[in-house]
Amino acid sequence: MERIDFVNTTITGGLWKRKQDMVRKTTVYAVYDRFVETGRFDAFRCNWKEGMPNKPHFFWDSDVAKWIEGAANLTAEKREPKLEKIIDETVDLIVKNQGEDGYFNIFFTVVEPEGRFSDRSKHELYCAGHLTEAAVAYFKATGKRKFLDAMIKYIDYIYDRFYIKRDTAFTTPGHEEIELALVKLYKCTKNEKYLTLAKFFIDERGKRAETDRTPAMSNQSHLPVREQTEAVGHAVRAMYLYCGMADIAKLTGDKELADACKTIFDNVASKKMYITGGIGSTSCGEAFTVPYDLPNLVAYSESCAAIGLALFAGRMLDIELDSKYSDVIERILYNGFLSSTSLDGKSFFYVNPLEIIPYLQSREDVSGYDGKAIRFPATQRKEVFSCSCCPPNIVRFITSIADFIYSDDGETLYVHQYMQSKTTVSRGDVSLNISMTTRYPENGRVKIKIDGGETKIAVRVPFWCEKKFDTIKGYAFFEIKDGETISLDFGMPARLIEAKNDVSLDCGRYAVMRGPVVYCMEGIDNDGHLRDIRIDSHSSFKTGKNESLGVPTLTVCAWRREENPDAPLYSVMRRRLVGCKATFIPYYAFANRGESEMLVWVNTK
Repeated sequence: MERIDFVNTTITGGLWKRKQDMVRKTTVYAVYDRFVETGRFDAFRCNWKEGMPNKPHFFWDSDVAKWIEGAANLTAEKREPKLEKIIDETVDLIVKNQGEDGYFNIFFTVVEPEGRFSDRSKHELYCAGHLTEAAVAYFKATGKRKFLDAMIKYIDYIYDRFYIKRDTAFTTPGHEEIELALVKLYKCTKNEKYLTLAKFFIDERGKRAETDRTPAMSNQSHLPVREQTEAVGHAVRAMYLYCGMADIAKLTGDKELADACKTIFDNVASKKMYITGGIGSTSCGEAFTVPYDLPNLVAYSESCAAIGLALFAGRMLDIELDSKYSDVIERILYNGFLSSTSLDGKSFFYVNPLEIIPYLQSREDVSGYDGKAIRFPATQRKEVFSCSCCPPNIVRFITSIADFIYSDDGETLYVHQYMQSKTTVSRGDVSLNISMTTRYPENGRVKIKIDGGETKIAVRVPFWCEKKFDTIKGYAFFEIKDGETISLDFGMPARLIEAKNDVSLDCGRYAVMRGPVVYCMEGIDNDGHLRDIRIDSHSSFKTGKNESLGVPTLTVCAWRREENPDAPLYSVMRRRLVGCKATFIPYYAFANRGESEMLVWVNTK
């Protein structure tokens, strides 16, 4: 079963068409403008001197590289001369400032030239990885080789230093990522040495103590990868490692490595993942903690971590057909990832909480017993961050979203996600033209038409679907002839969802979902004091639309205490409640109307 690359698909309508249009017209330029203002693009001139503004940071290469990859993805669908000009000028600077040996890194060229491959914590290989992914993407989109050739020269140098000579101060990356890039470079060039190097970085991880300012568990170096059984440490680093592990397991048939990936994935999905698909619950190290520790008010749930989990789940789906992987991808796409970006496409969340109480933002940080400050997530998205990994990651993710739709094994077409689109799948001399028509996730109706030949087709039955289908590992199988259409209707009622009682912070509270979309209440719609509202668990939800936001809404009967501004701080319980209407919007649309309370897990009556 091989994934159908997004370049074979055109999104033709619905939510993801709107999001891709938004990225093409607005987001890619909004991120570029902020990166110009902060000096990230100029840094590629490698002319910074002490005392000059905009001192390059050791991850700036990666920020721009991810932006280039996203822009390249846009160019793959439709040539964009303006974007290509920006990329070509940046590539010219890379080639101009690349060492004769192939080395390229802005920070270690102009800030710490004596520190090359000496500090494992400073993202050298991470930056090399993102630059390489961008180079492969740009070559695939345009056929231009200059960037690709420059990165091949750099990776050859890394291969020589880390694999042949082994004379560097560390053996494996402090921040994983290059492993994914090496696999992409191997697939692009068919050069086995890049797969060898990727496997080397995976195999050597955790086998020895390495000098690093980051604790071994934080960067997943505490054990050899085949002995790891749970997700630990920095959530983004973890996901990139697990993606690399899955890639190697798939390409080499390494069952032990694949089994480790399966165990880790199950640990995340069953014990360490928010209902939104967010992961990494604490700001201390942007990390996983103990099972079921999923606080809402101080949830970290970094945007890049959600992207990483989707990428990991996609790779697990490449290894084995099981809807548990595509269900997690769907949960992320419509919730924990989609919340990262404002509806106008210009600003972003680094952190995605599941509850907001605005007045806590004015509270000073309070040191806990461990000496670490309590950190409350921002209530509004920002256009740029000092650590700005998320915005360009969002650009490259949305532009390649069709990667998640289909796989094919030559006999059966597998349908994992539902997006209105047109796709071409080549099977030798036969080309299948696939047209998917749907308004998903607005409703659960999907039509899939096949032209060009007959085929078996396997469609995922979503985890939330209450209708009965005969399935194997969550997929229903059909035969479809040339020119025929298969029609599906999964139904999409709003439902109350409860968490396992081990998730103590959600006990006695419920989340509202309609299809794959998690909903939330905002104070602006519900007169504030959201925790005081008890929704009627026996009342039916009514669907509607918020015209100003352009998103669906749900309303339901509810109760709350009467407002009494003269009440003392504490008083005898008031048994009388007054009726009201509770209004919910999709979680991904919160924080688009100014500062407001927000709540996912609500009380019921």
